[in-house]
Amino acid sequence: MTASEVLVFHLKRFAVHDGFGIRTTVFLKGCPLRCRWCQNPEGLKAERETVWFSSSCIHCGLCHKACPDSIQWHERPVFDAAADLSSAVSLCPSRALRYDSTYYDIDTLVEKIREDQVFFAQGGGVTFSGGEPFLQFSALLSLLKKCHEAGIHTAIETSLFTSGDHVKAVLPYLDEIYCDMKLYDEKRHKEATGVSNRQIKENITYLLHSDQKEQVTVRTPLIPGFTADDDNLSAIASFLVSQYDNVRYELLNYNPLAPAKYPLTSFTYGVHKDARRYTREEMDHFHNVIKDRGIRNCL
Repeated sequence: MTASEVLVFHLKRFAVHDGFGIRTTVFLKGCPLRCRWCQNPEGLKAERETVWFSSSCIHCGLCHKACPDSIQWHERPVFDAAADLSSAVSLCPSRALRYDSTYYDIDTLVEKIREDQVFFAQGGGVTFSGGEPFLQFSALLSLLKKCHEAGIHTAIETSLFTSGDHVKAVLPYLDEIYCDMKLYDEKRHKEATGVSNRQIKENITYLLHSDQKEQVTVRTPLIPGFTADDDNLSAIASFLVSQYDNVRYELLNYNPLAPAKYPLTSFTYGVHKDARRYTREEMDHFHNVIKDRGIRNCL
């Protein structure tokens, strides 16, 4: 990628769950975390990859003919990850061979976002998600500045696993911040995500003491066997309240649909196959746990 490019693995229009109003959500590729339950495994690697959809393949062999040194056929195609496979992708008649992401010039992507601006009138806007959008920090900052100049409401969904300087740099151009706090205990966090949560806690502390603390929503995804237990939620809630007593805190019910994405990636889903969404009664229990720790603004 050049400094003027951004790698996007999904551009979701008319989104209603990524901030207020009707939004365009831009999913930036690449993430430094490796959460065992990742909902978007196709967005983890920071480079563009070729994906094979077996159900669409007609076994015509054109991809191998286009790139005989880079694509070998066994029971499925095996790619040379370092090779340019664009000719094979473009020749595939059934679109069984595709890239998992798209390179955009910054200005081109902003124009695509502006195409939806008519739908943002009732409080909508653009949300930058991922992956982890801060992993493409320079592109993210440029996009936020240009959207801000265009009068487009901006939001971000982030793990906050990034430097404090990065957070401070983008804050003037953000209208909403959605950030995760998955696990309070550092050891558990590292085992489940592959990284320490020290920088995440520091960034949350900074945000909840900033002038934009009212625009911050902290989220915990409720993952069976990982995050969804009373001790973890109590510890997170106590920490958040100690930083800002009117903090917005949202508990996200488990989403069992993610495993269907994993066969198209090189990753393995880490949640038990029998895991299910929590019932209304169970969600009420979790909400009571965090309310008992002082959370008043519970979503």
